[in-house]
Amino acid sequence: MPWSDPAQQAGGLGLRTPRLHRGRTGPGVVRRHDRDRHGRGTKPACRHLGITQTMGRVGSCFDNAVSEAFNSVLKVEYVHRHTFTTRTEARLKIATWITGFYNTHRLHSVCGYRSPIDYEHDHRADSALEPAA
Repeated sequence: MPWSDPAQQAGGLGLRTPRLHRGRTGPGVVRRHDRDRHGRGTKPACRHLGITQTMGRVGSCFDNAVSEAFNSVLKVEYVHRHTFTTRTEARLKIATWITGFYNTHRLHSVCGYRSPIDYEHDHRADSALEPAA
């Protein structure tokens, strides 16, 4: 699961709290998992904590390709090039890299070699110009 931290065990239930949601549980929190040993045993814990579990179809290559591609870029372009003294420092610096570089300056081929922020701004501007149907 992306953004999980073994130190963040939820109530001893063997479920890692999704870091993407900053440790929150309850309605609106979604835990994405694969069909593996980690996903099967967490259903009761998720139900107890109010977390919705989601899982893609068997054999779907698009199931988690986006998150795996992002994690690969994060590791290759940032994590493996830096040394962090504490988990807190790593979390802060990685979050800063994502918000300060990855989403604002890094060019993405899927966005027509623009940053995601520029792509969204252009998309919103184009959508505003289109007449309503």
